[in-house]
Amino acid sequence: MPASAEAATRPHAHDLSAHLQPRPLPAELLQALQQRFGAQLATSLALREQHGRDESVYNVPPPDAVVFAEGSEDVADLLKLATHYRVPVIPFGAGSSLEGHLLAVQGGISLDLNRMNQIVAVNAEDLTVTVQPGVTRKQMNEALRHDGLFFPIDPGADASIGGMCATRASGTNAVRYGTMRENVLALEVVTSSGEVIRTGTRARKSSAGYDLTRLMVGSEGTLGVMTEITLRVHPLPEAVSAATCMFPGIAEAVQTVIQIIQLGVPIARCELIDANSVRMVNAYSKMDLPESPMLLMEFHGSPAGVEEQAATVQEIASDNGGADFQWAVTPEERTRLWTARHNALFAALASRPGCRAISTDTCVPISRLADCLLVSAEETVASGIPFFLVGHVGDGNFHFGYLVDPEDADECARAEQLNHALVSRAIAMGGTCTGEHGIGLHKMGFLRDEAGEGAIAMMRAIKQALDPHNILNPGKIFS
Repeated sequence: MPASAEAATRPHAHDLSAHLQPRPLPAELLQALQQRFGAQLATSLALREQHGRDESVYNVPPPDAVVFAEGSEDVADLLKLATHYRVPVIPFGAGSSLEGHLLAVQGGISLDLNRMNQIVAVNAEDLTVTVQPGVTRKQMNEALRHDGLFFPIDPGADASIGGMCATRASGTNAVRYGTMRENVLALEVVTSSGEVIRTGTRARKSSAGYDLTRLMVGSEGTLGVMTEITLRVHPLPEAVSAATCMFPGIAEAVQTVIQIIQLGVPIARCELIDANSVRMVNAYSKMDLPESPMLLMEFHGSPAGVEEQAATVQEIASDNGGADFQWAVTPEERTRLWTARHNALFAALASRPGCRAISTDTCVPISRLADCLLVSAEETVASGIPFFLVGHVGDGNFHFGYLVDPEDADECARAEQLNHALVSRAIAMGGTCTGEHGIGLHKMGFLRDEAGEGAIAMMRAIKQALDPHNILNPGKIFS
């Protein structure tokens, strides 16, 4: 298929009609839901619209109903009913996904898991914690800090742990601590038939059968609903230091990152923020950072180890034109810096009132980072579309956000063309179409480009085996 034809198969912000295949919600099912769930069932338009919207660019009709689960039994009973009536169920967490994961493209029931927000067990001696899916990242870390522990995966938003598992999230600390893939040990999962199964154990490793835990992590709610999650946690570092360093251009900043990683410096966080993003962050967060490309870095370890890492990085940065090193040692200073970084998306949206962001999250081998990022930046500047650029560049992952008028079909199409060119470039360089956001609706065509039809067919076979009636978040990942 020619590239132009392939691009036409990808859902665009202004046209999702081909992907909307609503299934009716039978009156008998609605009555059964009312009898089983009572006040836990909502059908008001306001609540349905709340559960039919995420941070993506898509406008899709809301689900037909919302069920608020309070335990695994609720989830199991709902899935039994949904399977009987062949009605879709879409798991819902914090609602912060960026690729249309929770949109009801085939109608159905939104399964809100936020009331399942208990921390089941903290096993400090084994460095594990078990939680329900509605527990949020900040809530869990607040509980863990009393035992001198923390959970390092930080996607920015205060996402739910269930949602982070479903999308195989990572974020700012992944360069040192890995992603959700490496940090999920075991799961309790409810299948489409309503059966409750367990995958994995609290042991650090196992060779027992297929790795069903890794199968579920990143499945985006299409294979089962996670109702209990066991995670690796880590001791709070003895010393933490953050630093910012400004560069004359993106090339110098990226070269610094490449050298840091290739030298094996165990940096905990390494974020790139381009001049556009710094300007937007300054306006939104009332800061006065110099408006040039910036690396925001963090070091974890012993006081001596942190000092040594920082000195090495400062020397590398200086050799590449880095200047104006600023250190943030106190928790308050570090929090202010990282809060500003995490608010980059909101800062960008505020810079163009009424706009929406079409975002990318490609990831490439570190050796190809400069090539991919610089060409993509040049293309975006030439397009004239406002944008921001941030990235967890320590592991080759970066984000362009194209700020578009959602009512301007031409502008949306041009942004999608830029996105298509960037992702195609990343895949050609041995990278991936998504480092952490997942496929959802937006990247189904890109997944085909990356994985190939044979791999897609295998994924479909797994989906058919575990969800034969296609009720679990249908219409996502692949058609």
